[in-house]
Amino acid sequence: MKVGVSSYSYSRLMGPGRLSMPDVVAKAKEMGFDSIEIAGLPLPDGQTVESTAALVREVCDRHGMSMMSYTIGADFLNGSGGDADAEVERLKGEVRVARLLGAPLMRHDATSGFSAAHLGPRGFADALPVLARSCRAVAAYGADLGIRTMVENHGFFCQDSERVEQLANGVGHPNFGILLDIGNFLCVDEDPADAVGRLMPYVAHVHIKDFHVKRGTLPDPGSGWFQSRGGNYLRGSIIGHGDVPVPQCLRLIRKAGYKGDLSIEFEGVEDPLTGIGIGRDNLVRYLKSIPC
Repeated sequence: MKVGVSSYSYSRLMGPGRLSMPDVVAKAKEMGFDSIEIAGLPLPDGQTVESTAALVREVCDRHGMSMMSYTIGADFLNGSGGDADAEVERLKGEVRVARLLGAPLMRHDATSGFSAAHLGPRGFADALPVLARSCRAVAAYGADLGIRTMVENHGFFCQDSERVEQLANGVGHPNFGILLDIGNFLCVDEDPADAVGRLMPYVAHVHIKDFHVKRGTLPDPGSGWFQSRGGNYLRGSIIGHGDVPVPQCLRLIRKAGYKGDLSIEFEGVEDPLTGIGIGRDNLVRYLKSIPC
């Protein structure tokens, strides 16, 4: 398994007058990574999707960086005005962007949940047919272009391992997989190791992330924390500093025979470069301690 990084980890350093996406690729290489995941593709002034994707791909090639995945948001219940078919068509355009980037994988959400204005089904079992049909359509389109599509355990509504497994089986397309984020299960108060063990048969890509956790019975810890679905407090952590059982999850991932990349996602309050660097060192050390 090769250790890479998501551009999302550098998001606090990006923006006008700061790091561009090509700069992030160069910085990731400087920090010892050989692969990168592109989370969104911001367009500089005067640039098109085509020109920006071509530049990012050229910079990756120049630095010897492989492209792990292209990550974008989606919502088949609320997105595109609540029109799932329109959201599918929008995502087909993103699949074409993934091909321009040279990414073999594309991650999209299923949904972030329900908006106050949502008038359709509110239970997961009721929403599952819409989500499965939409994901299947994107996966089929991706297959024609050589891009495997995935849904991440993300967004509270479609985040529990049982729900994600139901979605994977409901889609039932060979070009569809799961992007497993080992930390995100804590957002729905699920034990990460139990969830990893359940979902490994469906996994196409892996995010390594860590969180600090405080029980919801404690006082609100303030800025930098958010609440899980069950009201516990979470804060992004440097890998190895938080409460996610990272080594245990890695052992399960390796035992399942996963050979793909591991993509670091850092969203802690620490300086991003410090957080990413320490997290990378810890992750590499953990992997060395796990028998192949």
